[in-house]
Amino acid sequence: MNETEPSAPSIETPIVDRSERGGNVGLVIALALALVAAAAVFAVLDRAAAEPFVLGLLGLLAVIGVFSLFAIAIGLVRLSSRNDGQVQLAKRFLDTMTDGVCVTDGDGRIVYANATYGRLIRAESAVDVRTVERVFSGDPDTADVIFRLAQASREGRRATEELRVAHPLGRIDGPARWYRIRVRPLNGLFQPLNVWQVADITRDRDEQENSFQALQRAVNFLDHAPAGFLSANALGRVVYMNATLTDWLGYDLAEFEAGAMQLKEIVVGDGVALLDGIRGASGEVKTGIVDLDMVKRNGQILPVRIIHRVPVGSDGAVGDSRTLVLNRSPGEDVSESLRAAEVRFTRFFNNTPAAIASIDKDGRIGRNNAPFMRLFGATIRPDPSAPRGRLTDVVAERDRKAISEAIVSAVNGQGTLSGIDVSLAGEGERSARVYVSPVEEGAGDGEVAIVYALETTEQRALEAQFAQGQKMQAVGQLAGGVAHDFNNVLTAIIGFSDLLLNNHRPTDPSFQDIMNIKQNANRAAGLVRQLLAFSRRQTLRPQVLVLSDVLAELTNLLSRLLGEKVQLKVNNGRDVWPVMADLNQLEQVIINLAVNARDAMTKAGKLEIRTSNVMEADCAASYPFKGMPAADYVHIEVEDNGSGMTPEIMEKIFDPFFSTKEVGKGTGLGLSTVYGIIKQTGGYIYPVSEVGVGTTFHIFLPRHEAPAEAVPKKNVEATPIADLTGNASILLVEDEEAVRAFAARALVSRGYTVHEASTGAEALEVMADVGGKIDLVVSDVVMPEMDGPTLLRELRKTQPDLKIIFVSGYAEDAFKKNLPENEQFNFLPKPFSLKQLATTVKETLAE
Repeated sequence: MNETEPSAPSIETPIVDRSERGGNVGLVIALALALVAAAAVFAVLDRAAAEPFVLGLLGLLAVIGVFSLFAIAIGLVRLSSRNDGQVQLAKRFLDTMTDGVCVTDGDGRIVYANATYGRLIRAESAVDVRTVERVFSGDPDTADVIFRLAQASREGRRATEELRVAHPLGRIDGPARWYRIRVRPLNGLFQPLNVWQVADITRDRDEQENSFQALQRAVNFLDHAPAGFLSANALGRVVYMNATLTDWLGYDLAEFEAGAMQLKEIVVGDGVALLDGIRGASGEVKTGIVDLDMVKRNGQILPVRIIHRVPVGSDGAVGDSRTLVLNRSPGEDVSESLRAAEVRFTRFFNNTPAAIASIDKDGRIGRNNAPFMRLFGATIRPDPSAPRGRLTDVVAERDRKAISEAIVSAVNGQGTLSGIDVSLAGEGERSARVYVSPVEEGAGDGEVAIVYALETTEQRALEAQFAQGQKMQAVGQLAGGVAHDFNNVLTAIIGFSDLLLNNHRPTDPSFQDIMNIKQNANRAAGLVRQLLAFSRRQTLRPQVLVLSDVLAELTNLLSRLLGEKVQLKVNNGRDVWPVMADLNQLEQVIINLAVNARDAMTKAGKLEIRTSNVMEADCAASYPFKGMPAADYVHIEVEDNGSGMTPEIMEKIFDPFFSTKEVGKGTGLGLSTVYGIIKQTGGYIYPVSEVGVGTTFHIFLPRHEAPAEAVPKKNVEATPIADLTGNASILLVEDEEAVRAFAARALVSRGYTVHEASTGAEALEVMADVGGKIDLVVSDVVMPEMDGPTLLRELRKTQPDLKIIFVSGYAEDAFKKNLPENEQFNFLPKPFSLKQLATTVKETLAE
């Protein structure tokens, strides 16, 4: 729209100026002469004759005064002032403005219009000048805009609008024009005024349109270029992608949203690590070329060559990347065979799980693949301005000698592919197996060897865990077997001690000796229970427990165990969930940890026990312990401010027979027992310790989801049975002769008829001999030829309602799985006393 508009009438001075009126000076002179003549007449007349003339003159002057005020108000008369020069200066300024200016009063009448305004509306003379509203009134397309401006002028507001008219103002033909109209209030001397400004902005609009079209052409060229282009910010989010790349990747450009897609979503494997490695120092713009694979929206692979540039500011701030993407798919490259070979090699190189890099004779790392940057990137070049690091920099200090020797061998062409197990430098316990393979001299860029590395961190952890598990399993099996046989011995010792005590009065000199034998046998039984707890074969009697009640009942005992030098504090959380656990075993856990804490405090100290709930959502964030799945737990913390433990001791504290105490002061089974009880209960235990600060044991027990009507059980002792005698017929099956002899004598002494059998097969024969007239079977679980569960299945074939009691040194769960589902039986753990045997028999017969 460069057409030149026809010239308007030449108007160099204001075409409308109604702010002044002529004749003001003459009027003032006439009034002055009239007053002088009247004064001369009154001087020659007497007072009486002059009075009517004086009154008439005063009335005339009053009329003239009112008329003058009215004339001044409406502008017919202008009072001269010192501001006339300023007013003339303002008018000259307005006359030279490039915008058309039209000043109107409150009634919409034109007070002033400059020459530019007249040229814009093509006014030939002052008579042709119209207000802005009237100028645009003939164009219905501008009615809304003019109405808003007029409304703003009436309300005394500022307003600006831009409008387009089909033809220039004052013409019926010609190209369309754009106008900008402004209106603003102006406080006049006697009434408010409105200033209208009209400017022709057609040329500005044309320039904007041309710039926009040029920009659109540039964007169109970029979008449809034969190469892809993208830009990613420092956080790895894609902020721009051209149409070519979106088409290659199968995305819709209209759906692309800046920052919504991450670079790792469209780059395969560790390719992002390679791109991150292309970063210069502060104030540097570095460009790198990388061959890698991108992933399409449908999951297919797109081989590409990326030219990646990342600007870095002088303050170290990383800017948005400029990344050019070249398609290397089949048919996209003129040298197809070479392209295919390069793509194949690049894919193998970057997508292999092994970290690969080249090194020179000084051990400096050269070209490398994506896994190498992921594994060692932070170590080999933590500072972008530093030179590329050496291979020895990525391993721990103790392994650098072995790596240096391997590099020397490679330089001499004597390297082998035997792996070197090393620990990696930096934080954390990471490890890798490194292979150094020599290359031919002069193969390229001073490379003397190729390094291959496989991370073995998880493998080492699994190996250590497996070795520890095997060791614990072997010791557990040994402990369980020893405990089972030892329980038989202890059962006989305790049982015969009870028989002797029944025949001796307390005043008998032998009574105290027999009591000592029984007490020491009970101590031995406690040690056996610890062995079974460690091997997780103990008998648990789980019940629903509220930990606040358990700790409340245990507080007095703990206070006595800790003594006066240790301050005990118990802090129970609010609304702690119930747990399912064996009350006695859980108390044993707390007691063992408390005693260990006491022994770790050489002086006065403090022991605090805390309980709280841990939600499943907070598990990983608040307690990042290995091996504990996310779930709802009840958390028990046992914290002391004792001497603490070193990391070496921490690795062994749960091992059986490991103790830091003096010889004779501990069995080394305390913490291993605690570990076994917690694991058998389904929980987890983790120690955290610092030398000189103290130790905290974190115990996590699974939350028990009880039915709404269920009420947690409390530690209530059952009412003992007073009469333990009976007259039933009992079949006693036990392969250990001493145990069988004691049990038979104990039951006979209580009035029962006892039939003995040493094996399961013998028990079936006894059952046949008595014709099945047996009220109760008391059987061991582990026996030669036929074990207890097999005996029960045979007996059920002829006597489905027969009552049975199993006795064993192992846990009930160890053999329960070998029994039919819903099988009814009672269980008596070894070692047992005479009273425990008689009570269990009485209760079973009464059921």
